Amino acid sequence: MSASFDLEQPDHFTAGAVGPPGQRVFYLQAREGRTLVSLKSEKEQVRALGEYLSTLLERVPDAGDPRPTSLALLEPVQEAWAVGTIGVGYDDAIRRVVVVLTGVVEEEGEEGPSARFVLTRAQAVAFVERAKEVMRGGRPICPMCSGAIDPGGHACPRSNGHVVSKA
Repeated sequence: MSASFDLEQPDHFTAGAVGPPGQRVFYLQAREGRTLVSLKSEKEQVRALGEYLSTLLERVPDAGDPRPTSLALLEPVQEAWAVGTIGVGYDDAIRRVVVVLTGVVEEEGEEGPSARFVLTRAQAVAFVERAKEVMRGGRPICPMCSGAIDPGGHACPRSNGHVVSKA
């Protein structure tokens, strides 16, 4: 079984991608002290987490915490495991956003690894902005089928296989 992580006061929480558009590998990453956790994720998991946090933050009071200055992935980006599920909550007692990630399991009944990151509101706000930035770095989306358009276009199933190029 892979390692689990519990970061009560991470000093870094971000998302990023490595590789060219169309071949990017996405990561969620957190660091607390000397512990650096890089978890492989799907593009849609990054997008969904950013969107959910954005909605949650509308109801969370600003605690005046300082905003992170750098949200780049930290080196070395070494995948601990791949994210399967994501849970998010807000702990009123400590005024923090709690993100819980569980890893993909290979066998039925097996318990996967988990990661728990307890974030300030400012870290969550910065993550939302970073997630949007990471999404903009990808390939454009076909307006007809919602598939990704490669630099040379793509054969859109909704246009009977005709090549759609980015407009």
